[in-house]
Amino acid sequence: MPKILSILTPCYNEEANVRDVYLQVRAAVAAAGNYRYEHIFIDNASTDNTLKELKAIAAKDRNVKVIRNTRNFGHIRSPMHALYQASGDAVIGIVADLQDPPEMIVDMIRKWEEGYPVVICVKVTSGESGLMFLIRKQYYKLVSRLSGVETYENYTGFGLYDRKVVEVIKSFDDPYPYFRGMIAEAGFRHFDIPYHQPKRKRGITKNNFYSLYDVAMLGITNLSKVPLRLVTFSGFVGALVSVLVSLAYLTYKLIFWSRFSVGIAPLVIGVFFFLSIQMLFMGIIGEYIGTIHTLVQKRPLVVEQERINFEYEPGEPLRDDQARPNAAS
Repeated sequence: MPKILSILTPCYNEEANVRDVYLQVRAAVAAAGNYRYEHIFIDNASTDNTLKELKAIAAKDRNVKVIRNTRNFGHIRSPMHALYQASGDAVIGIVADLQDPPEMIVDMIRKWEEGYPVVICVKVTSGESGLMFLIRKQYYKLVSRLSGVETYENYTGFGLYDRKVVEVIKSFDDPYPYFRGMIAEAGFRHFDIPYHQPKRKRGITKNNFYSLYDVAMLGITNLSKVPLRLVTFSGFVGALVSVLVSLAYLTYKLIFWSRFSVGIAPLVIGVFFFLSIQMLFMGIIGEYIGTIHTLVQKRPLVVEQERINFEYEPGEPLRDDQARPNAAS
């Protein structure tokens, strides 16, 4: 029996893109050879016509499965929930804005069939602004240097994962998962495929400063204890510097007793400097405490409002001239 591929596409307010990504994924799976497949869209309570578009697609193609969340659970939890629902022998994640080229599915499948359980797509160039691409690149390098495990630079999560990899990821049982870190932590043999990330053609990105910061801090706190060690180390260094400066001031005062005046400026500058350092370190510790708080709560990744087509087994990709009416319609 042909192997099953599961394609995952999280979406939020992507009414202009979901049909195109569906058509391109279907064409790529058909070009890959003899595979059954399912395309799971998980909608994060979109406020536009995204769900309407998905229902129209699912009514004609039972391979398309739709999960509707009760609210927007964010771009970290929702895709992971979709991953847990996949039934394929291999799972591929594709974003809805087409910045992950669907035609690369064929290359990923070829490498998977060669025996690689993980095939990751590495972004070497991008259509986004040069400044944003540089910031992302430096962030990946920072995480790589801080991490205690081998991480993959310029890797956004776009790739293919064998069923055994998915089962290991599920065993992490993390309520606020950092998927890229999980793949690195699992340590499976992988193959890198470089690609150019095209610019978004339609719609606007849903990532804002807070969401990007959230992912950045999640990556650091999940993979490294270095910031916490830095807090301790800086405390020792600060104490040593304070002692040395105080001894230098005392010596200078004893030698030049009548001519040396300490003044208030060094005291004010020093107080504000150490207060700012303390606030920074409290923030770092707070990020780790926040991570612990999330783990302890053990809340579900998402709450579903409805499911569509999950009662059907994955089938062959439809041709462009085919249409299968939904038995439920």
